[in-house]
Amino acid sequence: MKISSPQSKAYRVACTILIVIIAILFTFPLYWIVTGAFKTSADIYNPTPSWFPKEWTMANFDKLLTRRPVPLFEFFGITGPTVPGAIRWLINTVFMSVAAMLLTCLTAAMAGYALAKKRFIGRSILFSLIVCAMALPKQVILIPLLREMSVLHLWDTIWAVIFPTVGWPFGVFLMKQFSESIPGEILEATRIDGAGELKTFTTVVMPMIKPGIGALSIFTFINCWNDYFMQLVMLASNSNYTISLGIATMQAETSIDLGLLMAGAAMASVPIIIVFLIFQKYFTQGITMGAVKG
Repeated sequence: MKISSPQSKAYRVACTILIVIIAILFTFPLYWIVTGAFKTSADIYNPTPSWFPKEWTMANFDKLLTRRPVPLFEFFGITGPTVPGAIRWLINTVFMSVAAMLLTCLTAAMAGYALAKKRFIGRSILFSLIVCAMALPKQVILIPLLREMSVLHLWDTIWAVIFPTVGWPFGVFLMKQFSESIPGEILEATRIDGAGELKTFTTVVMPMIKPGIGALSIFTFINCWNDYFMQLVMLASNSNYTISLGIATMQAETSIDLGLLMAGAAMASVPIIIVFLIFQKYFTQGITMGAVKG
């Protein structure tokens, strides 16, 4: 039986304390936003900060959920019931982020698998271009993207934010690295059994790169959710706003209302936390596999 020495126990205790301190530092902004959403204006603007609301209030959420009424949906000329703008903006943001996440994971998994396991002319050049595109700022291609969305009549729609995210070079790069670890013998055995490319990809490749897909899902969701610059350029109608863009326009109408801003930030953080909790197991597996690979 292995007996732990006092030095190793002290080391583990010190590491645990350090991790707890770092966790508190990282979660403190979220705590401050959530508690600030329930504070009165006097508490928020008090020079002496209060760690807890002296008087719990829902006034900030009332302001957020009563302004800018818009239709719940507009589909082929059919207009839904009128709801507060924040509800529609939150639905738009969730739909945009989930659609971008699904499409990006699918296309990146297929492209990464092809680049890793298929041999074709120009494969190395194509992968080099993808790696170079990772270093290209989005602002450089903004004007071509804007003109392309306008020509396709997608400007001022949620799809104008979704489609530019789908071809994310980082997603292709990440999926290629995970696909490299798939043994070629398994793929050969699957083909010998008579499976086609589609069945091989869905039944063999996808399960083996699931940790990478989980990590990419979190990255894509957060990247699309927080892409305020692209949302600002591509969206113009009040009914098509995202939650961050809608709150920013509400702030522009009047003086800065920190309570309203914190209420919107608290509402916007809920879907991100849910997505992370769903995919955190695969995210951890993906980080671990990347650490021991090679």
